[in-house]
Amino acid sequence: MIQLRTGMAFCMTIVLVLVMAACSNNSGQAEIAASAEADTRVVKSEKGETTIPANPTKVIGLSVVYPEFLQALGVTPIAVQNYQTDLPTYLREPLKDTLKMGIAETPNFEMILASEPDLILAPVWWSDKDYDQLSGIAPTVLLPQRDDWRDELKDIGEVLGKKDIAEKVIQDLAAQEAEAKRKLDDLVGNETVLYMMVMPNSLILYGDQIDRGKFIHTTLGLEMIPNFPDKDLSLSISLEKLPEYNPDHLIIQLNNEDSAEVKQTYEDMLDSPLWKNINAVKKNQVYTMAGKDWFNVGMSPLANRYAIDSVLQAFEGNTE
Repeated sequence: MIQLRTGMAFCMTIVLVLVMAACSNNSGQAEIAASAEADTRVVKSEKGETTIPANPTKVIGLSVVYPEFLQALGVTPIAVQNYQTDLPTYLREPLKDTLKMGIAETPNFEMILASEPDLILAPVWWSDKDYDQLSGIAPTVLLPQRDDWRDELKDIGEVLGKKDIAEKVIQDLAAQEAEAKRKLDDLVGNETVLYMMVMPNSLILYGDQIDRGKFIHTTLGLEMIPNFPDKDLSLSISLEKLPEYNPDHLIIQLNNEDSAEVKQTYEDMLDSPLWKNINAVKKNQVYTMAGKDWFNVGMSPLANRYAIDSVLQAFEGNTE
């Protein structure tokens, strides 16, 4: 009888151990599943819902402005492509350790793969055709085309869980723009300002219906010349036509400072009697800006910050 009870007790012990082991195993599996779920998030993209790392650390932003958006949100991209041979001045220090993948004609898949990203962000208009290749490298989120860069920044902030930071970037820039507009109004008042780009053998005048011109005339509030056609984004003119517009102030850029043709057009303009008789020239109110550094003006917060400081420095320096 004692032996029977001992045997039953032993069997019960075995059963209990097995039950506990099973529970422990199930608990472990549940913890692993919960941990895996906690390590990822599901976000919306132009390709539907996409699972991405909860806290990505190696992010690539394709298109020329996405690296700027990432940097503005406090995320330094691990690799970038650009539309110029060099990054703009204001990005060189923060992106000094970032892999440079060259001029952005098409994605450099080999270098993207080598950088081992854990997340790729791209606008649908630029990367839709390359989605399968990109998503084969890392989770890829295609974001919609937007008319306003602020909406693009918010889209990226949403993906990265940085909506509050995106809103703060926008608000801080709006405050900086308002302060700059007030200062320039005190400096310039109702005097006219023309924004001009020197191209090979021609001059481009920008109105307030295009990104850079809108930045100058709407964001900063500088008065347009009265005879600029209302509906034109820009005008391509010869030097002979420039006196017809005759502004009080002239903001000028070389489209490509490295181009021999652009430099020659610029030098020919400076030597011309037509140029020397323009009001802005006679008043010494011509401000030369770095062309490459303004590539994204009107399209990103970092470019706008840089341009605001440049314009203020130029106009304030002219009054000293």
